Amino acid sequence: MTKLDTANREGATLETASTRYVEGRGIRFAYRQLGPSTGTPLVLLQHFSGNIDARDPAVVNALAVDRPVIAFDNAGVGRSTGQTPDNVAATARDAVTFIELLGFSKVDLLGYSLGGCVAQQMAAEHGPLVRKLILVGTAPQGGEEHLLAVLKEAFSRTEAPDPRLPLFFTQSAASQAAGKAFLNRVYARKEDRDTDSGSAVTDPQAKALITWCATPDPEHAMLRAIKQPALVVCGSSDTMLPPENAYAMFKAMSNAHLMLYPDSGHGALFQHHKAFVSHVRTFLDA
Repeated sequence: MTKLDTANREGATLETASTRYVEGRGIRFAYRQLGPSTGTPLVLLQHFSGNIDARDPAVVNALAVDRPVIAFDNAGVGRSTGQTPDNVAATARDAVTFIELLGFSKVDLLGYSLGGCVAQQMAAEHGPLVRKLILVGTAPQGGEEHLLAVLKEAFSRTEAPDPRLPLFFTQSAASQAAGKAFLNRVYARKEDRDTDSGSAVTDPQAKALITWCATPDPEHAMLRAIKQPALVVCGSSDTMLPPENAYAMFKAMSNAHLMLYPDSGHGALFQHHKAFVSHVRTFLDA
């Protein structure tokens, strides 16, 4: 394993770290790196339509206190070049390319939503590369998804200041307050913000997620191929990728832990960010 570039080492945050680039195999990947310059890097795999600045600084910065953390845009997303794939397998190959370009031989993965599907593919097919993985608000192959219906409902809520409030949080006062706090954190960075995704990203990503869940895997071959320790996390009321998925993954994997957060939706890791960070640290350090 190589040392991380120390230009963004201790002291940098998601809001202040410069956006850096690495290029290979026809793709120029945008990324930010935080935390110590040595140790097993934690690579973040983002949700449908998300870019680097859609991540929660409260989560990313806290995790980077004692480990290297890398947030990046996969092919075609944000400031990365290339074409966004319309399937999980190709997205996983691009993520592996990015990791190899940085020179790492062993990483931990935190895959959220679509990123969790990508993390499963990477762990199953590239076992030596992945030490541990955290799967948040995601689904196995053949799992249950309601992406288009939930998106339609969220965007119909014109009174919401941001569609992520109805997308990621429940209608309870506590969850909505947590959602507004999350949005304030997400928009804290004012300079050098990442590029928002358009249909060239969201259309293929939607196809990738829907196809993943529509692909039958009755024997859970993909999950059973994952031998690494896994932490499966879900909100109690996730309407996009329901918590039944998390339980199915927990049961099928040979070395998984399951964590469900109360009164929370697809954005459970943002609403319960302090507990989430604590649980992730405990899992990764064990």
